[in-house]
Amino acid sequence: MIPSFEVIYLRFWKMNGAGNDFIIINNMVEHLPETCFPTLARTLCERHLSIGADGLMIVDAPLQGGDYRMLFFNSDGSLGEMCGNGARCICRYGYENGLAGEIQRVETTAGLVTGHRIDQRLYRIRLNDPTTVRLDAPVVIDGVRYECSYLELGDPGLPHAVVPYPNLAQADENALRELGRKIRFYPEFPKGANVNFCELTGEDEVFERTFERGVEDFTYACGTGTGCVVTALTLMGKVSGRQVRVNMTGGQLIVDVDLQGNAVQNLYLTGPTNIVCMGEVTDEELSLN
Repeated sequence: MIPSFEVIYLRFWKMNGAGNDFIIINNMVEHLPETCFPTLARTLCERHLSIGADGLMIVDAPLQGGDYRMLFFNSDGSLGEMCGNGARCICRYGYENGLAGEIQRVETTAGLVTGHRIDQRLYRIRLNDPTTVRLDAPVVIDGVRYECSYLELGDPGLPHAVVPYPNLAQADENALRELGRKIRFYPEFPKGANVNFCELTGEDEVFERTFERGVEDFTYACGTGTGCVVTALTLMGKVSGRQVRVNMTGGQLIVDVDLQGNAVQNLYLTGPTNIVCMGEVTDEELSLN
């Protein structure tokens, strides 16, 4: 059937990693100008009005010898340095579409990320190295002092605050959201921060909730945030750094931290991927002009 109205056709995949969901468009096929990506993200990621997602990922030709390049845009249209769950999904996308083999080398804004296919749905990535680690970076919000660590992954660094929070699973959603919003814009964090509330729930087991910069709300999971939480807890001696299980609203991720003295040598994130759907965008509200 040929529609009687003008339609923009863009081929897309929708995937999620532990509930962190993304729209993927291969620009080596679509040949879109980079100037339209922020508008594309804001339009397509809007839940209820379009496909809906936490972010948009553009697959493009490599520039520095990788298998392909990943550009990540938050749902508000802002460019993100990297996304851990997104990178795991992109690794599967690259494998399934013949862009890479069992090992995937993905160029990101924050640097090269290497992925490994464990099985059909399980992927492991080496996250960007921590470039800033401040384990003692307390914040004062409305007169209350909260323990906090501040870390950045990659260069330019993806900023994360790690905030221990007792009885996190039972916390009031609205109060926690407001606290997350205030820490996210804390003036001593130069680029703002993703805010990762966390609680130790067992030996090498953590519960986490992340208020994400660019989404400006809680997401079901955050891969780089999970990596930063486990990095901070490992350096403080609270977890072993080996096969640390992190539970979130969307599922469980596994983090491994290799230390060389007190420095992180390798940081690995393992978790599931899910291909939710694939098709063509026909959103009549979308303008690429």
